[in-house]
Formats: sequence, C-alpha cells, structure tokens
Amino acid sequence: MRKSINNGNITWLDEGKGAAIVLIHGFSENATLWHNQTTRLKEHYRIIIPDLPGTALSPLTTPLTIESMAEYVYAILLAENISEAVVIGHSMGGYIALALAEKYPALLKGLGLFHSTAKADSEEKKEGRRKSIRMMEQYGAETFLRQTLPNMFSPATKSKHNELIDAYVKLGMECQLPALVAYYEAMAVRPDQTAVLKTLRVPVLFMIGKDDNAVPLDNVLPQITLPPVSSIHIFENVGHMGMWEIAEESNVILEQFIAFCQR
Repeated sequence: MRKSINNGNITWLDEGKGAAIVLIHGFSENATLWHNQTTRLKEHYRIIIPDLPGTALSPLTTPLTIESMAEYVYAILLAENISEAVVIGHSMGGYIALALAEKYPALLKGLGLFHSTAKADSEEKKEGRRKSIRMMEQYGAETFLRQTLPNMFSPATKSKHNELIDAYVKLGMECQLPALVAYYEAMAVRPDQTAVLKTLRVPVLFMIGKDDNAVPLDNVLPQITLPPVSSIHIFENVGHMGMWEIAEESNVILEQFIAFCQR
C-alpha cells in the first residue's frame, strides 16, 4: 500500500505486518528496487520503503542533503508510530541509514549496508561526481544513465542477464535530471560516518560484491571490524546490485540478519 503525508510530499510503501523493516533505495532508484525482497519479507515483517525526494510520487525538495533525507525517513516512522526498526540501505540509501543511526540511535535494532560505505567521498570520487553532473546537464539524463547504470552489475551478470540491465536502466529513467544532480551533490558533500559504526550497539550487515565498481571491496573491508557485531557477506561475480544479481541469496541473508536483530 502506498501512503503519503505532508500533502503528498512524503510517500512510501507499507507492506506486511510484524516488526518494522525499513528498506532505503539509492541513486536513480525508487521503492520498487526492493520488489524481490518485499515479496518475501512481508510474509513475516512490516516493510516500510520510502520513495526518496525526487523519485516516484515524491517531489524533489531543496536543499537536499543526506541528513535531510534521513529526516524524511524519520518523518515516515513518526507518522507510522514506529519506535524501532531494522534499517537497510542500498548505496546512497546506506549513507541515509547511517545518518539516521547517528541522530536517532535508539531507533535502530539493526543496520544494513547493502553495497554501501561509511567513508566520505575521496577527492577523486567528488571530481567524478562533478564530471557526471556536467555530463548529465550537457547530454541529458538518459545518455548518462544508459552509459553508467550497466556498470553497476558484474561482468558475469552483464553477459548472462541483459534483462536485469535493461530493467535497471528503465528504473533509472523514472528519476528526473534535477533529482539525479541533487543526489550526486548530496553524496559528494556528505561527512565521513565511520565513527557511527564504532558507536552503534546493534548488529551491522555488510553486503559486498567483489565486482562492485561503485563501492569497492577495499573501501569497505576496513570498516567491518568497527561495529561490535558484524554480519559480513562477500560475493564473487556480484557488482553493486546484489539484491537483483543474487536475489535469492540476498533474501536468505536478510531474513537471517533480521531474525538475529529481533532477539
């Protein structure tokens, strides 16, 4: 069921019943990213999936920051009277989950970083985002997305599952240029959040693809020992899109992690 508050400015999907699980999508995505996971998890849990500002029916709000998007998610939880939840974010969604954990630590029963990192952008990464923004503004969002989004998958997936690449590009096309630019700008200036991992008192899930070009393995590995309890999963032939590339394995891992967090 799709819901909204604030005159339709904040929208989300609400599926299933039970303990609350929040799934946060990333750049150029929307709530449907998590379809495979929602279908399974809603049998046992209540799944809350925000459409971040600028995606689906949620209008873009400015200025947009990682922190403002964390407040956006928190507003949904307040509206639903949810006082605790396992929060899992993909890529940019992980940055948002970390910001939420930093400001509202009592809210979290568990934190999941799905192909995400607590580190801030390096100067090289920031420059890459600026170049991408210039490319989008000069040639349009479609050209950028068609060139960039296939690289979110591993070579093995690209060679065997063109339907996944096509579906992901189609999903990205639903996000308008101003939102894409705003997301890149927000990610480029986000602070380093590794200290958050050290202060958390809940389990943290790390999903890592060996072929992830967006969040490489060597970026994430130093972080896995920071939380008091870590669940670490590293996959061969997986890029940045484990929830699609290995949907069944991802579902099993999520179910096990969520069950552990409910203890």
